[in-house]
Amino acid sequence: MKYLPILFLILNLSCNTSQKVKFSGDLQVGIEQSGSLEQEEIKSYQLQLDSGTYLYGYVNQVTVDVIVRLKDAEEEIVRSFDSPAKGPENFSFEIDKSGEYTLEVTPFEEGSGEYTILIKNAEPIATNTEKRVDQLMAFYSGDAPGVAVGVMQEGKMIFSKAYGKANLTHNLDFELDMPTNIGSVSKQFTAMAVLLLEKEGFLSLDDNVRDHIPELPDLGEVVTVKNILNHTNGWREVYNLMPITGWKGEDKLLKDEVLKILQKQTELQASPGDEYNYNNSAFIMAAGIVERISGKEFPEFVKENIFDPLGMTNSYVRRDPATIIPRATQGYSNGDYGFIESRDLDASYGAGGIYTTPGDLLKWLNNFEDPKVGGPEAIRKLVTPGILNNGDTMSYALGIGVGEYKGLKRYAHGGADIAHRAMLIYFPEIKSGVVTLSNNATFSRSDAYRIADIFFKEDLKEEPEEEVAAKETDSIRVDVETLKKYVGKFKAESIGLVIDFKLEDRDLVAYPTGQSSRKMIPISDNTFNYEGLEATIAFTVDEDGSCNAAVHTQGGSDLDFVRIPPFDPSFDELDAYTGRYYSEEIETFYTIVVKDSALTAQHRNMEDITLSPTEEDTFSGDVFFIGEVAFRRDRQRNIYAFTVSNGRTKGVYFERQ
Repeated sequence: MKYLPILFLILNLSCNTSQKVKFSGDLQVGIEQSGSLEQEEIKSYQLQLDSGTYLYGYVNQVTVDVIVRLKDAEEEIVRSFDSPAKGPENFSFEIDKSGEYTLEVTPFEEGSGEYTILIKNAEPIATNTEKRVDQLMAFYSGDAPGVAVGVMQEGKMIFSKAYGKANLTHNLDFELDMPTNIGSVSKQFTAMAVLLLEKEGFLSLDDNVRDHIPELPDLGEVVTVKNILNHTNGWREVYNLMPITGWKGEDKLLKDEVLKILQKQTELQASPGDEYNYNNSAFIMAAGIVERISGKEFPEFVKENIFDPLGMTNSYVRRDPATIIPRATQGYSNGDYGFIESRDLDASYGAGGIYTTPGDLLKWLNNFEDPKVGGPEAIRKLVTPGILNNGDTMSYALGIGVGEYKGLKRYAHGGADIAHRAMLIYFPEIKSGVVTLSNNATFSRSDAYRIADIFFKEDLKEEPEEEVAAKETDSIRVDVETLKKYVGKFKAESIGLVIDFKLEDRDLVAYPTGQSSRKMIPISDNTFNYEGLEATIAFTVDEDGSCNAAVHTQGGSDLDFVRIPPFDPSFDELDAYTGRYYSEEIETFYTIVVKDSALTAQHRNMEDITLSPTEEDTFSGDVFFIGEVAFRRDRQRNIYAFTVSNGRTKGVYFERQ
């Protein structure tokens, strides 16, 4: 990935330089410092911090994408940040004990380049709830693209506040009644629209989708309406497939093209019901089913049957990025010289496309308790987790996630368009929830949970002591010789994901392809938690002491990994893969060349993609949509094709010309 120089427009945040907490060390509040990073280099800044300190700042990623971590005196990671690839990498830390801390800046993957670092403020952690939220929202205040926050308790709004700007061009403040794009949070509304049709007898969740969209190909197995609403359909995912063609997120994409993409699919990626694989194409088709059965355009149907009955007067389904939404917030991403305006994704309604406000979402959340729209049976179906063919219960229902958070049942969904970010959380047992709606692409949706922690701390339960202990690095130490057994590359064949496990300073560290590294926290000799992620991996040790397999568990589902042998092809071996390849399915050419001693994929509408070897005849790209390139050989060992996979889209076939 190539990073261009950036001149970051410094956020106009209130900076209280009269410190009320002790702060000293290699960095000073309000004074920006420059730095540079070589590949795999770590720059460390020593800080002396007081208990009860709230510390926040940013690393301006001038020419390098960075990861920021704060470690305590015991080398335990307090929190890490790795979000945008350019512009400010915002960070904030809550210090619960006084002492020495180390702020680390390291390049993402094998990057190198220049950066600057600034501590904006170090102040006492606020005890007042509103001031505490103000601290969390500091990066989205002042002249920055902003955020609207809404907190409801027992069905009533107890806190709502808007921060920052809704429009930078016209210097408009973000206001609570300004509709904002909620991205995939829209999916639960699409699911409700389908459930309303089922309630009226127009369809069943068990219907074959081809009964309603007969143009879809018969791929040998029945995909049901329920399969498309809980992401178990086996279809191509449009927003992971289209970038392979050279399409950019703001390029035009007609809704009919999504259907054409599915018509060209020659086989399902998995049997319906076999696996959960998040899929926007499916929800776009769900909106199409609503339109065909109701005879109304989807935006009109949702307005008449969901928004109007609930009194959601500031809510809209945007037909396309050119449709005007009254008083809507403009989305902003990080550009080379500061913030830039970003359009919405085209053809997204059904999967996304809803603009709304915290006040309107409160009315929607209250419908879970008092279902004026849909009735109790529709709500029950909406929030009932799916069950896979193997009997495993999913953490996803119909357009909404279902699980637990600190002892409370939780319904939740995040949303992201090109620049807008949203999070909706509802705790049905206490009739309470949090929504955050932002027009800033750097906004962290995890802040919604931090806000929930502030307002619902009396209802949220701390983890049992034994679970907390199990997650702490110093609770269990695994000797280095045992850790060495797990070093190497492991692959999940079902999704093509490769994780390279490395031993660093007596710690096992995971390097998933195309993602930031994560320290592994041992909870037994062979089982580890991922630092900062609710996921676990258990390595299988054979009788001879070797390790060739592992099971990754996340969200109640297991993913099998197998060790892959080292693959380090010579220059002559790389040359055997070169040539021009064509995919009839997506009508796209790639030219494979050797450049700077690395295999490289070239496309006329994008920058060169470096392909790194992972296993024999298999490479990973340095962009998200080229997760795996697997070359194929004939009986004479000649290479004749390759397939591209990226998790949500698998096995796109390219034939050598």
